[in-house]
Amino acid sequence: MLDRYAIKVIRWPLTTFSALPDKLGITANQVTLAGFVIGLFALPALALEAYNWALGFIIINRIFDGLDGAIARRQGITDCGGFLDITLDFLFYSMVPFGFVLANPDANAVAGAFLIFSFIGTGSSFLSFAIMAGKRNIESPVYKQKSLYYIGGLTEGTETIACFVLFCLFPAHFATIAWVFGTLCWITTTTRIWAGYQTLKEA
Repeated sequence: MLDRYAIKVIRWPLTTFSALPDKLGITANQVTLAGFVIGLFALPALALEAYNWALGFIIINRIFDGLDGAIARRQGITDCGGFLDITLDFLFYSMVPFGFVLANPDANAVAGAFLIFSFIGTGSSFLSFAIMAGKRNIESPVYKQKSLYYIGGLTEGTETIACFVLFCLFPAHFATIAWVFGTLCWITTTTRIWAGYQTLKEA
């Protein structure tokens, strides 16, 4: 829901900072992989309840995720880069609630499982529509510079990042936040299925 507005805010700084790695010959895919590796350190940090460290790794991962796209727009957007980016994004998204489950299985296991379950809904509806839209050459009117069709929803990347930040700032309330956000994710899944089906049917 908020991605279209967040992109306008972060576009200039990301475009500016992407000039240096581009000049150094660093590719977008290298930045994607580096960001994912850094993000992986959030898992042991969460399991050990080092939430400030985990938040730092999560933020760095998300900065790299934005930076790789800016570099790709300089060097040329590729299908393999888009595939790598979105695959590692979904792995990272599911890893964060799993880390909270490891930290406190008794309090967080069911809520964490529900949230990961809801991520399956948002992720599968997102990717399934992107595949079909690509086959029919349907382009997104909002995210024209993306390698995939980004179908919107109530919970997008910006909301997910905000949720992760809340998790780390208020870890004792993980379960409550996870139940609420997971429910919002299912609303997103439902609207995506409806909108995606109608769009493909008309096309």
